[in-house]
Amino acid sequence: MILVTSPFSNQGADVKHIWTDTPSPKRTDASKRGTERRLVALPARLTWKDQRGTTRFATVVTRNLSDFGVYVECPSPVSIPLFRLVQFQLERDVRDAAAVTDTLPRGRVLSAVYRVSPPSASQPQGLALRLMVDPRRGAVAEDTRATA
Repeated sequence: MILVTSPFSNQGADVKHIWTDTPSPKRTDASKRGTERRLVALPARLTWKDQRGTTRFATVVTRNLSDFGVYVECPSPVSIPLFRLVQFQLERDVRDAAAVTDTLPRGRVLSAVYRVSPPSASQPQGLALRLMVDPRRGAVAEDTRATA
């Protein structure tokens, strides 16, 4: 580690800069993602409250899903602002399918909108959601409530 004191001061105090000799670890994978993204095409529903407190719903198509996020496409444009909390839920027939229960969340999962892609002539509106609860932990919690 190298410690350097700057001759420039901020209100009479020296500013110290610290550098380390070891570079920060670099990711070796090309995607730079922490978890694998699974491409899917599953029907789902979003539920949220608008600025007036009215509950709104939208039917969406889930396009990809990871342990911490999901990307959905809306066939008809919706007005959901960035950082709005929404409930993400797969449709019942998809949730009950045995092939997807291990990898997808069951029930409602609290999420935050962190990217909105406007619709274009060739693509519908898209929303990137950050899952606020680990999907696997949420599925276990729902299963234990149902059996109790």
